[in-house]
Amino acid sequence: MAELATVARPYAEALYRVAQSGDVAAWSAVATELGQIGANADVQAFASNPNVTHAQLADTIASLVKSPLNAEAKNFIAMLAENGRVTLLPEIAAQFAALKNANEGAADADIYSAFEISGDQLAQLVATLEKKFGRKLNPTVTVDESLIGGVRVVVGDEVLDTSVRAKLQQMHVALVS
Repeated sequence: MAELATVARPYAEALYRVAQSGDVAAWSAVATELGQIGANADVQAFASNPNVTHAQLADTIASLVKSPLNAEAKNFIAMLAENGRVTLLPEIAAQFAALKNANEGAADADIYSAFEISGDQLAQLVATLEKKFGRKLNPTVTVDESLIGGVRVVVGDEVLDTSVRAKLQQMHVALVS
């Protein structure tokens, strides 16, 4: 939804500027956690309850974060609670990750594999994919048995599908036409 993205952008940019003056990796962990917390239906219901004060909401969200929170992070949460912007947390986290990746020349890679991938196999695959896509990749692996074999990689809007299922579909199309 473009509207949420537009409203969340200044918050994400501000959070990223603060992160650049400190530890970006730690801030990234906090932003990711806040995004997961904000996406929770119970938290959203709690945030929309008119009987809950802004301070109670901010304290509750801060207590749900497992990463250590500094004063700036607590102020950020309190500011979002006061402005009624807690529902933006997932979008803020996504935009923060995009800013971080853009600054590092990296991208998130969703890797779907028919089987579990060991650490060594993943390292080799990521090294090959980084050469193919021309940037550093942050991989997330998901097992999808419907692929039959091989992998399907999604990096932004680019897809590399070397799965057996994709090859079978290509053969089917060739035979039918």
